[in-house]
Amino acid sequence: MAELVVSNSRVSGRVDAPPSKSYTHRGVLAGALADETRVLNPLWSADTEASVRCARGLGASVKREGDDLRIDGVAGEPETPDEVLDCGNSGTTTRLFAGAASLVEGLAVLTGDESLRSRPNGPLLSSLREMGATARSTRGNGQAPLVVGDALEGGETTIDGGVSSQFISSLLFAAPLTDEGATVRIEGTLKSRPYVDITLEVLEKMGVLVKETDEGFDVSGGQSYDAEEFRVPGDFSSASYPLAAGAVAGESSVGNLYPSAQGDSLILEVLENMGASVEWDREEGVAHVSGTTDELTGVGFSAADNPDLTPTVAALGAAASGETRIVDAEHVRYKETDRLEAMATELGKMGASIKEKQDRLVIDGDASELVGKRVDGRHDHRVVMALAVAGLIADGETTIETAESVDVSYPGFADDLRALGADAETKN
Repeated sequence: MAELVVSNSRVSGRVDAPPSKSYTHRGVLAGALADETRVLNPLWSADTEASVRCARGLGASVKREGDDLRIDGVAGEPETPDEVLDCGNSGTTTRLFAGAASLVEGLAVLTGDESLRSRPNGPLLSSLREMGATARSTRGNGQAPLVVGDALEGGETTIDGGVSSQFISSLLFAAPLTDEGATVRIEGTLKSRPYVDITLEVLEKMGVLVKETDEGFDVSGGQSYDAEEFRVPGDFSSASYPLAAGAVAGESSVGNLYPSAQGDSLILEVLENMGASVEWDREEGVAHVSGTTDELTGVGFSAADNPDLTPTVAALGAAASGETRIVDAEHVRYKETDRLEAMATELGKMGASIKEKQDRLVIDGDASELVGKRVDGRHDHRVVMALAVAGLIADGETTIETAESVDVSYPGFADDLRALGADAETKN
């Protein structure tokens, strides 16, 4: 396993945000369900490679051509896989492709690593069954390995919106290719709504129509995916780390950040509310942030729609004065790791004063004094990168274990830290 060693540093300079992981997953799936599509500027990472594997497993041809992917898809008729679909550590792949795989005439099995096999999928499986497919967990606990198939028919379903927006996205990708279409009713509050907006944006660009209703979504059946090309924008979730680095330790500019449906562009507002200087040139796609820990003050942050920003905001809260409250965050516990517990424990090792409750973190910046320690990244890319931001302002040297997990979404993270002038070394 790799370690990332970060020392107290000042940062200055510019890096470019990697392509969006969320858009890449959806672009690969949509391309696989279409006839011929070129996905421009995709993220090539461990997670998105999992989606490419699953696309190939369902019968699509996916080839890298320079910085792009050329996909010869299945034209709405995915094939029964010859082998198990290996989703690796990617929960997004598992959930999005479970819907698509339920369209096959036979059965498909989706599974992945130990972390992935602990994540909940029960509501999605229930909805797929309501829509006429076989959909079950081999262990009967709603967790992978998942078995789906027997030609999803469509129809009406009601699904809990409070566990994962990926369940809804999965249904929206599969429903247009059924005979009946689907009425998807959302029960409770839809968490992480911006990710559904990303799905709707991709579907629209692929020529698929979805009607939003007061209760959820109506999708006509018998549609087809059709787009010659799809361009992936830069990733605001990944950009949150170099932007936060600029706010706590000097200044940073991040390019490849253009307006899109990504809810995690909220990081710019969070940083500004905390007292950092923030400028975003939307036309040029460049955001600039500068600040110091003396200038930052705590904020209230709801993770309801932006769970992936939770580790970043936790690290910022430990650097700021006053209190930072991260609320509406229970669903953040069901990611690659329990991110509330992980950030509370690991930042706590470094001297942060954090109270962890079931759905929130409360960080007392005035009682926090960060010191470099050996911390556990929990095999979670976002935990590793957030701890690296904290390491920039901790006294001494911070060693972050399981640093190889950044390959999930931001393979060049350590290089970009060094490009900004940070003292950051990767050790294998």
